[in-house]
Amino acid sequence: MMIQSVSSVLFVCLGNICRSPAAEIIFRNLLERAGLSDVIRVDSAGTMGYHEGSLPDSRMIAALGRHGFNVYSTYSRPLHPEDFIRYDLILGMDNDNLHDIKRLAPDSIAKAKVAPMCQFVDTNKFRDREVPDPYYGDPRDFDHVVELLDHACSNLIKVIVPNH
Repeated sequence: MMIQSVSSVLFVCLGNICRSPAAEIIFRNLLERAGLSDVIRVDSAGTMGYHEGSLPDSRMIAALGRHGFNVYSTYSRPLHPEDFIRYDLILGMDNDNLHDIKRLAPDSIAKAKVAPMCQFVDTNKFRDREVPDPYYGDPRDFDHVVELLDHACSNLIKVIVPNH
């Protein structure tokens, strides 16, 4: 995927309670630290709506805190057809998410906005080709996802805002 003018990013996972809200929170923190909070709009969603209205998983909130991130209020919501219009870049956490997002995309223009989150991961630093779902794991799994997303979000900022 060619990344050009990006002023809005949507992070997507299955239920929008672990990975995608973590990516949203991490990315917001990084944007704030870089003085770019007002430049790029950020949100997260899930391919399924069964957690709609829920806060992020408490274990993910704890992991974000352990890694020094300010946690912003975010509530689970499903991916909406309008998201393909509102967002310039839609990042799926794993291959199943990517498949589901593209299936929901209304046309080829919308599908072209969809990319894997791990596209922004340096393979010399992490072996992951997908962001693993920590839901059934232990605190180390949540910490790993936070570290992976921190790395990917840092690289994402460098790509979409090259001078920062």
